[in-house]
Amino acid sequence: MGALSPARQLLRGSAAKIDAGDLGLLFQAQRRHMEHFFEHLDLSQAAGFAQVLLDAPGAIFFSGVGKSGIVAQKLAHTMASLGFSRAGFLHPVDALHGDLGAVFPGDLLVLFSKSGASEELLSLVPFARAKGARLLSVTSATGGSDNPLATRCDVNVHLPLQRELCPFGLAPVTSAAIQMVFGDTIVAALMAARGITREQYGSNHPAGKIGKSLIFTVKDVMKKKEELPLCQDGDMIMDQLAELTSKGCGCLLVVDDRLHLIGTFTDGDLRRTLKAHGAAIFNLTVGEMCNRNPRTINPDAMAVEAMQMMESPPSAVQFLPVVDDQNTVVGIITLHGLVSAGL
Repeated sequence: MGALSPARQLLRGSAAKIDAGDLGLLFQAQRRHMEHFFEHLDLSQAAGFAQVLLDAPGAIFFSGVGKSGIVAQKLAHTMASLGFSRAGFLHPVDALHGDLGAVFPGDLLVLFSKSGASEELLSLVPFARAKGARLLSVTSATGGSDNPLATRCDVNVHLPLQRELCPFGLAPVTSAAIQMVFGDTIVAALMAARGITREQYGSNHPAGKIGKSLIFTVKDVMKKKEELPLCQDGDMIMDQLAELTSKGCGCLLVVDDRLHLIGTFTDGDLRRTLKAHGAAIFNLTVGEMCNRNPRTINPDAMAVEAMQMMESPPSAVQFLPVVDDQNTVVGIITLHGLVSAGL
């Protein structure tokens, strides 16, 4: 009797227990299967496939069934998020019941199939071609009669598959992984070829943390006008306690008559001053005890830069005065405000 595969070794014991050593063997086997893919992938074939996508004159539709369909859906969503016009997923069965109306001459239809023999995709091919679509297939089967989909498409990319990690060699736990790796790598190549910028990428992700970090500027999230905890350097410390605590910033922005920033005074400065001077604090002005060299940021800077500046050495801070090119205070940005904004 032959040696058991790593997956069968894992299943050999109690179903209620996962052994770390056996699991390690599975990961090693999966790595070998992935390395086989990387070592045997025809890069010229892959580059030709990517070029067809890059030069697409119309829409790019992805299709597949089962796990290959899930991969196709993911890639369609990724392409759409990058601004590729009319990139989408076309379910092969729905396509045959009306959704094929979305396909026009010159559009691309990318078909993912491990076997290259999926009946749903083979049924779709002649009707998609009749609509004038150009057909591309991504398969792992060998050519000829074993891969009818490849022979019926204009372009085929072969994804080398050594075997499935599944103990029976059936479940697509390796083939789906290499499909995803291949597709996402092609997407990265398209991003580079198109010169997609961070700003363009962020504009398509406005609701998530990714987009917010690429879109939001300091002026989008800063406090301003009546929300600012302002005082002047000649004001007595004890007279400014209400201003210090009521604005929710944990500090005072010390300014002159023209709102030029002089310094900052924090609730931590208040505690330290009280500890060092005791009752004499009643005779001290804010200007005498403020920090006259605070970190500041411009309103047009990215909000994520403000977060990084707050966290930078020598010590973290909870806020940054926002000043223009003339050192005039126009706002304040706080750590709480950044977190509330989803950053």
